[in-house]
Amino acid sequence: MNNSLQLEFLGTGTSTGVPQLRCGCEVCRSTDPHDQRLRCSAIVRYQGKNILIDCGPDFRQQMLRASNDNIDALLITHIHYDHVGGIDDLRAYCLDRYFPIYARQDVIDNLRRQLPYCFAEHLYPGVPRLEFTAVNDYDPFDVQGIEVHPIPVMHYKMPILGFRIGPMAYITDCKTIADEQIERLHDIPLLVINALRLEPHMSHMHLAEALEVVRRINPSRAYLTHMSHGIGLHEQASQQLPDNVHLAYDGLVVDLNM
Repeated sequence: MNNSLQLEFLGTGTSTGVPQLRCGCEVCRSTDPHDQRLRCSAIVRYQGKNILIDCGPDFRQQMLRASNDNIDALLITHIHYDHVGGIDDLRAYCLDRYFPIYARQDVIDNLRRQLPYCFAEHLYPGVPRLEFTAVNDYDPFDVQGIEVHPIPVMHYKMPILGFRIGPMAYITDCKTIADEQIERLHDIPLLVINALRLEPHMSHMHLAEALEVVRRINPSRAYLTHMSHGIGLHEQASQQLPDNVHLAYDGLVVDLNM
C-alpha cells in the first residue's frame, strides 16, 4: 500500500491568533508572513481522501486560500471555540450529503447544544447537515476507509484527542502525554506537536516541553504548531531548533513519501 501523505497547515496559531489584538510586540508587528498565524487547523491528504483536523473560526478564510479545498471528513480534537468555531461554514460541503464528523462523545454533546438549528426536526433551508460519529480514547476507527488511531492527551485537566493517520501523528493543545502514548509513537516518520510559547503555561506545552516530547518520540521530522506571539519571531526561533524540528507556518505543505 502507498503510504505517501500530504499535510497542509491551514492555521498554526493559538486561540488569539497572531498578530494578537491590541498587542504591539515585535512578533505582532512583524511583516514576515511566517509570523501571521490563523487559528490551528490542518488537512491530511492520504490514500485519496482529504481529512480536516479541527474547524476553527478562521475556517472560511483558510479554505479560500488552501491549495486544494476538497475535504471528505472532519476530526475534532476538543470543544474549545478556536477548534470548532467554523463548523457552520461546513454548509458548503453539505449540499448533497451529510458531512461526517468524528469526535469524543462529550464534544458531540456540546456541539449539539451549540448548534441546535442543525439538528431540528425540520431543518431550516441551507443549514449544515452534520453526521456525528463518537470515538473513544483508545480504539482505532474508520474514516472513509482509512484507519485513524486516537491519541489521548491532557489539555491541563481536560482529556482531548490527537490522531495518528498512517505515518503521521497530529497533537495539539497538549500539556501532558502518557508514557504509553509516547511509546506507541516512537520513531514515527512525521510528528506535529503544539508549542505555545517560550515560557511555561498552565494548559499547553511550552517549547522546552514540546522538544522533550519530540526527543522521546524521535520522529524523522517534527513540526511545531498552535503557537502564540510568545514563541518569538519565526526566523529567530527556527535557528534554535534541532535539525529534525521545524516551526510550521500557515500554508506550509509537507509531503511525506514512504
